[in-house]
Amino acid sequence: MPVSQDIVKLAIEFPGSGKMAQLVDFDQKKPLVAIIRDVCDVWQVPSSEQYALQYSDNTQTYITEKNRNEIKNGTVLKLTTSPSKTAADIVVCMKGEDSVEKCKALQKLAKISADVTFASEFISRDGVPLLAGMVENGSETGENLAFILTAFLELMDHGVVSWDILTPTFVKRVATSVNRHSADATILQKSLAILESIALNSYELYKLVSSEVTFGNLISHIQSSNQEIQCNAVALINALFLRAPEEKRKTLSDNLNAKQIRNVILNHVIRGPRQVGTEMAHQLYVHQTLSFNLLEERRMTKLDQNDQSLKEQIMELRKVAFDNDQDPSGSMPPPRKPAEKFTRDYKKLGFTNYTNPALDFLETPPGVLALDLMVYFAKYHAESYTKLVLENSCRQDGHECAFGKSSIELTKMLCKILKVGEIPTETGQEYYPMFYTHDNAFEEFFCICIQLLNKTWKEMRATHEDFNKVMDVVRDQIQRALAEKPNSLEGFKTKLQGLSYAQITKMRIQERSNKEEWDSQARPVCELREQIKPEIINLVKQQRLNYLVEGTLFNKFTNRRVKDKFWYCRLSPNHKVLHYGDAEENSNPPIEMLPEKIPISEIKGIVTGKDCPHMKDFRRAKGVTTLAFAVLYDPDQSLDFVAPNETLYSIWTDGINALLDKEMVSEEMKNDVETLLSMDMKLRLLDTENVPIPDKPPDMPPDPPNFDFCYDFS
Repeated sequence: MPVSQDIVKLAIEFPGSGKMAQLVDFDQKKPLVAIIRDVCDVWQVPSSEQYALQYSDNTQTYITEKNRNEIKNGTVLKLTTSPSKTAADIVVCMKGEDSVEKCKALQKLAKISADVTFASEFISRDGVPLLAGMVENGSETGENLAFILTAFLELMDHGVVSWDILTPTFVKRVATSVNRHSADATILQKSLAILESIALNSYELYKLVSSEVTFGNLISHIQSSNQEIQCNAVALINALFLRAPEEKRKTLSDNLNAKQIRNVILNHVIRGPRQVGTEMAHQLYVHQTLSFNLLEERRMTKLDQNDQSLKEQIMELRKVAFDNDQDPSGSMPPPRKPAEKFTRDYKKLGFTNYTNPALDFLETPPGVLALDLMVYFAKYHAESYTKLVLENSCRQDGHECAFGKSSIELTKMLCKILKVGEIPTETGQEYYPMFYTHDNAFEEFFCICIQLLNKTWKEMRATHEDFNKVMDVVRDQIQRALAEKPNSLEGFKTKLQGLSYAQITKMRIQERSNKEEWDSQARPVCELREQIKPEIINLVKQQRLNYLVEGTLFNKFTNRRVKDKFWYCRLSPNHKVLHYGDAEENSNPPIEMLPEKIPISEIKGIVTGKDCPHMKDFRRAKGVTTLAFAVLYDPDQSLDFVAPNETLYSIWTDGINALLDKEMVSEEMKNDVETLLSMDMKLRLLDTENVPIPDKPPDMPPDPPNFDFCYDFS
């Protein structure tokens, strides 16, 4: 007889009983309590209601009516005490006087707190306040304290209990572990993580965290040889700044950009002995984004024409450039009235409003930030500044690269490239090591780029009408150099030297040749495109499905991003089942190691962005919703994703739509189809090279005057 699809063949163990494992036909239609009762009857175990089934691997996940459909053939389960009884027993041991039993209970609690079923039972018995009380009274130290903090963090990550329930005493106790350099590594790591979550999730307790933890201690933890401690220390610094009230931002901004913290991150993390991991890359991205955002206030501030200090800065620009300016013949220029002389000089400096240059800085962005950068260039690179200004002032009208206008537009561009003013996303990992190598890295970055702009202007032999073209080339040069992640500003400068205008032109031509769309509007060509397009779409569809078969590693998200926790999802080779489960960073587990599964036949649809169930309650959804999607399946459940980047988001949403026989609609898919279609068209039309293709078929010749044809077969 064929085996029913509702039957799962598995083994059930009873650890510590000495009994042999049972081979069980697990009937998915049979109530779970009845299955547990049958298992207990075979082993003659009384009170079956006090037992439950659990995966025998390290996940420690209980089998419930909600997740039972994820069990697959060959799974090994174990009979263990139910979540309710386990939670009750642990609470009793925690309140008891037996230190050995208490230690065992805390160790078990730390292992199974990640399971949501157990967590609900433990929380319902006031387990979280009990753990917090043990921390507050300081009765537990060493290994026990490590177990307590681990369990506490796991329980709070379920999002059931508010962080606002914690007391100042608890915060101070945890902060003491951070400030004490001799603390156990696990205690220190969990303490840092707890303080980060408190800072992010409790406005009332934020002030206490920021006052109890000093930046000096956090900097010392970044120097730790333990990468997790380093990562948690940087994360806490980021959290303190992200949630800082307005009155504390100035102090924290000074700490965030302090030379000491910058050097420690550079030498102990970026240039450390180990490769920067995924979570550390994210924290460095957040730290650097927050550092860039310190420029936002100046970027959005108009120049106050009543501010004498700002007027003096503009005067300083003129003074540095022209104080020693003489006629090329060696004679002094004819005397002019001061106003006339200043107007002439401001025009040479390239200001649009040269009669009153202050008007050039009224636009926001870039506001007075552009003036700050120009003054920095003139003050700390006076020779290069003077050379640049005087060189352009000697060019004929229309060919000079206006320093003032160029600096303002370049400031806008650099802020846009580095996303100044944007909130860090939950998935970003893009950071640039070179900005950790100098006290005024952004200012130095500007100085390099303004000289690049002048160099490119000369190479292009540009005039005023070419200004936007030059800026477009400079943007391309900067982005290509940044993409190679130079380790220093000097390295960035070296990369730019290899990206001259001629080289950029060659690269663009090559890229255009590789990616260009077929622009011909000839009817035969268009008809051929439409004829082969379905084949190309099917090819892209197969590529998407093959990628899903290979699988992808995703970050875990609850009501916030979960650090250092990942899960893997992949499609079965027969395209009938999605397999998924927890995974380690940088791992690629086979299907056999992924315990959960969803049959494609049960998938009802896919939703994206803010329509996803896991995005509705997400506290910091900005920047994440664009990468979020969810697979809806029976009965009213969802498998929630947040893609690491836009490319993987497109591949997975296209792949799932393909599995559901729906249209693939991503921009990535359209680009892939166009690229492949263009390549295929080129190959098919190789023999027509240099042969003009008419827009329409040639006209039919007129009929002959008669059809009296004569054939001579002789």
